[in-house]
Amino acid sequence: MPAPMSAPTVVLVHGAFAGSSSWDGVVERLHRHDVPVVAVANPLRSLSGDAQYVRDVVASIEGPVVLVGHSYGGGVVTEAASGNDDVVGLVFVAAFAPDHTESALELSGRFPGSTLGDTLTSYPVGDGTELAIRQDRFPEQFAADVDPGTAALMAATQRPVLEAALTEGLATQEPAWQHVPSWFVLAEEDRNIPAEAVRWMAGRAQARGLVEIPGASHAVAVSHPGEVADVVLAAVAAHLAVPAS
Repeated sequence: MPAPMSAPTVVLVHGAFAGSSSWDGVVERLHRHDVPVVAVANPLRSLSGDAQYVRDVVASIEGPVVLVGHSYGGGVVTEAASGNDDVVGLVFVAAFAPDHTESALELSGRFPGSTLGDTLTSYPVGDGTELAIRQDRFPEQFAADVDPGTAALMAATQRPVLEAALTEGLATQEPAWQHVPSWFVLAEEDRNIPAEAVRWMAGRAQARGLVEIPGASHAVAVSHPGEVADVVLAAVAAHLAVPAS
């Protein structure tokens, strides 16, 4: 008789202008279900380099992994999961799911509705040009449905991203969502990634599930951690439902 399958480890990858603490509410709920979790600190330097970092984290984990990406982090997990048999599920939380050569910047402009560009500030750093959301514009742009005090903290502690990371196209010719089961969370009031874009990407990926959260901002994992955790748990449960070989 085959041994029972153990729950896969969930690896959470934040996107631009956020940090690993943005997953705190989701982590808390996954822990209640005894699901092992790692929330990585995405370097936000380049799509290829960030994906390699996540790939290295996955390599350090024993057993199957469900990769969860928010925003730009969706491209990172798509690249990181390419050709990796340990990744058994992908969850895109208000996230990009790019195809070969597609970038976050290109996908965000493919459908109307994003107002992110008007809120950004840029400045040179040693390895390029860094982008951040102006703190006075951050709550309305990124976290409109988050408690104002929390949104102000998020604005002050946001992780800037190199402009080159947002313009770099996906390198792999076989995006992981083409063969790994995927689930999508759509934040209906997202001002960074238009809802229409997420619906289109979920359809292209033939997602197992698309959960639309009314009134949710781009910071949906902060404002609706329960709903996001439920989608991640669905990905975990789907793997556990597969008979062990």
